[in-house]
Amino acid sequence: MICRPAAVLAGLGVFSATLAWCAEEAFPHSFETTTTERTSFSPGGTIRLIGSYGYLSVDGWDQPQVEITVIKSTDNFFEPRQEEEAKRRLDLIHVTTEHTSATELSITTTRPPRHNTWAHLLPRTTTEGVTVDLQIHVPRDSRLVIHHDMGYLWVSDVTGEIEADSHTGDMIVMLPDPGPYSIDAKTHLGSVTSDFAGHGIKQFVFGTSFAHDAESTPRRVHLRMGRGSITIKQSPPPEFATKN
Repeated sequence: MICRPAAVLAGLGVFSATLAWCAEEAFPHSFETTTTERTSFSPGGTIRLIGSYGYLSVDGWDQPQVEITVIKSTDNFFEPRQEEEAKRRLDLIHVTTEHTSATELSITTTRPPRHNTWAHLLPRTTTEGVTVDLQIHVPRDSRLVIHHDMGYLWVSDVTGEIEADSHTGDMIVMLPDPGPYSIDAKTHLGSVTSDFAGHGIKQFVFGTSFAHDAESTPRRVHLRMGRGSITIKQSPPPEFATKN
């Protein structure tokens, strides 16, 4: 389609809007898809997140449901004529939900296998140039078990037990009140910072560990990072967060 807004449009506002439309259609851009799913889930259950990568955020709320929003976007720009190829790549990344029992829910991200000459030297799966932004709301007192591959991991306002590990990236855990918590955090290569008092942060040659023991508490926080940082913070009180 040839865009000739000056020849057919009289209003400046319409002219500008048409120019923007033409630019969007004519130039390469990233393609994106967004889906949202809600599933009933009783408070106090276990939620497992497996194989996620890119951006993962898990926030607690007061609903007896789990809400999963998946935003997939191409890392590279594609021309309009390459739209089918961009959509093909987006469709290769799958996020599936499964109720493994009445009190357990699994959310799994799967990627296609790698097929090339150097496949035996590289990770067995590939992202196909697609980044995933996974935004999840869970009942506040859920127990979380997270196996994140790489990227950014955020957990906030979850009062249940948290077990999370990641190969590479940054992990931030916002705990909603002073506790007590039993915290065990360690990186193989990177730093650990915490708002909570503990036995102290022990710096090794490459990695860091932090421990905060609290007796007789089920609120265990177990965090592991391969290469990257772990930050443990106390969330501000709701009234403070509202005012600011």
